[in-house]
Amino acid sequence: MFDPVIAPSGTLLGLLQRGRGDGTLHALTAPRPEALAALNQCVLRDPRHDWQVENRSLYYARLYLDLNGELDEIEAHLFGAEDVLDADESRTGLTLAVLGHLASYGRRDALELLRRYAAHGSNWAWALDELALRDDDAGLRALAAPVLARFPADPEGDAELATTVRDAFEPRPWRLWAEDPRESIATRVRAAHETGCFDRWQRQMRPTGPRPGWSVQAVFEWAQQGLERGAALHVPAARCLTAVAGPEDRAEIIQAAKDGGDGARCTALRYLADSNDPDVLGLIEGAVATGSTVVVDAAVAAFERMRSLAALDQARGWARRPDALGAAAGRVLACRGGAQDRDLVLAALREAVRGDGPDAPTLWTLVDGTGRLGIACAAPVLRHIYRETASSHLRGRAARALAATDPSFATGFAVECLWDCEETTREIAARHAETGDARVVERLRRLAADPAEEAEVQTAVRSRIGPEETAV
Repeated sequence: MFDPVIAPSGTLLGLLQRGRGDGTLHALTAPRPEALAALNQCVLRDPRHDWQVENRSLYYARLYLDLNGELDEIEAHLFGAEDVLDADESRTGLTLAVLGHLASYGRRDALELLRRYAAHGSNWAWALDELALRDDDAGLRALAAPVLARFPADPEGDAELATTVRDAFEPRPWRLWAEDPRESIATRVRAAHETGCFDRWQRQMRPTGPRPGWSVQAVFEWAQQGLERGAALHVPAARCLTAVAGPEDRAEIIQAAKDGGDGARCTALRYLADSNDPDVLGLIEGAVATGSTVVVDAAVAAFERMRSLAALDQARGWARRPDALGAAAGRVLACRGGAQDRDLVLAALREAVRGDGPDAPTLWTLVDGTGRLGIACAAPVLRHIYRETASSHLRGRAARALAATDPSFATGFAVECLWDCEETTREIAARHAETGDARVVERLRRLAADPAEEAEVQTAVRSRIGPEETAV
């Protein structure tokens, strides 16, 4: 996945890339060609840093509907030469998801594009999943022959087909094809399904990894082998230690936490932190001072998992450290600190924004903690994060924190949040937006009547408006 280039937050393109509610509001008042150009750029060049968890498809589909947007550029993107050269699903995934929502809203041209792409495109499996949720049986049956033609009728093709059927995200088309009146279709799909089930059973009968009777040293060696292969196994290895280690093994585990190999050291630190060993805080501090990057990350993560009062007290002492352990201490206080820790959490929040910008991963926890502790004087920093972050998830967390700290939220950001790309953010807005604004009432009614809207959002909407208003 390419690293997206995000336009400034004050531009129409930057607002749409971020999925902000103001993006929709500005697009609806901008010249239509300009709005459609920005929208197409977002849909054809996925702006999300984490496309697997951030939502944009419904947001962009709704704007296509509001602008009555044509799908010519989407068609050119899907069926261009690049589709053959670049089969990465991230190139077309957002586009196909947008088409899926448009099909749900009754756009026949979107449905036809999905059908054509499922028959001829590289990322056909994604298109088929979208159709599985929205197309009728006749439309799906028509795709059976072109989809099966992708798999040669030889042992290698049959094996690939079995794997595809076994791992299908949406099984409806394959179940439909298994009952297809064309014997050649049904026989092949049923055989692939049976092979896939057998393969799954075989994998379950051949588990890999730790076995009963392993020693502490064997667990450490397994963790090290995983690290050498590029797989971090210290978390499951620490769980294995819980099963195999006894009181007599403590000295060996502590020694590994002090100066063992990276795999053993990470495993030992995790195990000792989870068991609240009395020496673990000192070992974590030593690991941060002397360990490799892998060990430092594992030590910090182990510390953040601790729930003891001793760990919380230690976090207060470490919070002003200018290193990874100081940042972790700020997050611990954000999660579990009390009113006396507000200044430390606020300082950590400001330092994170100042040092790493509005997209720093540490901000997720700090923003949540700021809202939890009700740090009212943090509102200006939270507003900055809300405006500037490229992460729609972090913006949603900032909105939740602002709802708890900023008296102006209900008449300010809460209004635009009703058009946000994330359903959790729309839910917050539905609970807090000031209904004295005519735009708010109209938007609440539209969300209540939209079948594509999430149930949690509609529940929040109904808590603000009566049944007779919902029906309007």
